[in-house]
Amino acid sequence: MTRDPRTLSLWHDTAGDDWSPREPLAGDRDADVAVVGAGYTGLWTAYYLARADPTLRIVVLEREVAGFGASGRNGGWCSALFPASVAWLARRYGEHAAVAQHRAMQAAVDEVGAAARREGIECAWSKGGTVTVARTAVQLERARAEVAEARRWGFTDDDLSLLDAAEGRARLDATDVLGATYTPHCAAIHPARLVRGLARAVERLGVTLHEGTAVTRIEPGTVTTDRGRVRADVVVRATEGYTAALPGLRRRLAPVYSLMLATEPLPDEAWQRIGLRARETFADHRHLVIYGQRTADGRLAFGGRGAPYHFGSRVRDGYDREPATFEALRRVLVDLLPEVRDAAVTHTWGGPLGIARDWCPSVGLDRGTGLAWAGGYVGDGVSTTNLAGRTLTDLVLGRESEMTALPWVGHSSPRWEPEPLRWVGVSGALAAMTAADDVEARTGRPARRAQVIRALLGH
Repeated sequence: MTRDPRTLSLWHDTAGDDWSPREPLAGDRDADVAVVGAGYTGLWTAYYLARADPTLRIVVLEREVAGFGASGRNGGWCSALFPASVAWLARRYGEHAAVAQHRAMQAAVDEVGAAARREGIECAWSKGGTVTVARTAVQLERARAEVAEARRWGFTDDDLSLLDAAEGRARLDATDVLGATYTPHCAAIHPARLVRGLARAVERLGVTLHEGTAVTRIEPGTVTTDRGRVRADVVVRATEGYTAALPGLRRRLAPVYSLMLATEPLPDEAWQRIGLRARETFADHRHLVIYGQRTADGRLAFGGRGAPYHFGSRVRDGYDREPATFEALRRVLVDLLPEVRDAAVTHTWGGPLGIARDWCPSVGLDRGTGLAWAGGYVGDGVSTTNLAGRTLTDLVLGRESEMTALPWVGHSSPRWEPEPLRWVGVSGALAAMTAADDVEARTGRPARRAQVIRALLGH
């Protein structure tokens, strides 16, 4: 590894952890289950498998160190968000299955917190929910429509409520707030502390974790690395934004970068004005996603999409350093919360997340080959990975459960188009969403181009 992990993000810098890599794989070995990737997906899978059957020989293989990727760099939202809507799932799998998927996500939020407490992982957990403000008339209409859609599927005020302007400002006193939506189903966390604590937890359960071991090929029964081979009955691919680097998987998930910044700790008087007293996570109802949280040490950690997609699904260290995107994020944050205008930005970072062609995550096990997978979280992976790990545990052990009956189990997303069509499509969608926000801010009318993009995705 060429980079000091502490330089990767605010979270890595403040995890208070020893980032020395564990021993790499030393030649060939056998296992019952081999897991590729020591992020949340791989570690949750190993954790629940080891708890369910302590006799299993489980080996986790990681090219860098546990938590190097998105699991250690994300926005710190442990949310019930699932990228595929209830309506989209219902059209394909039926209403009951669609609602069950989203209810399972709500339960996953609480399970992450319970597991962290059970294992003594101090990850700055605070279940303050999410407030999403509407700052234009068009955004307010979207907020109302979102709540109405939730009611259609049986979700109540206890799941998603519509706030008026005063209620919205009471949670987040941003500029131009006309209203907001609020859901209690989200916790703010310190993501690197969670993933590092989880790595230690799986080791206590007898799982072997090899770091500094690059996987070069995944095949039925075998994982080939630069250090040797692991033979296993079941091989779990848990590589998310790095999936495209594996042979035969370049078009499986598109790695799209999301970037973040963090301010210095803000004074108490600033927080008295801003709000977020329960450490609510926050966003607004624009098309191009933004997200933020009040950290446990009083900073604003803020991020968004908009960084360029790189031709050929390339992932490189330098791609998470885009000065123009960081400057744009700072402008958006200051526009939203002028109190931070003079606050120093102490950290900037980013990394790739995995996006399936239909924006729907999936998890599954091919019993004929022993190949298992989970991923395509579209940036909503902190709690989704936990659901994936528990689901994979049931699949590997051959147990039927409510989780194995969920619609994302065995879901097959189309492959992304070959280049240059993939670059044109992803880059065009990002540009269209950015332009749509500009059009709506300027005209006060819904932007048709955003509706077209969603229609092309089937959402």
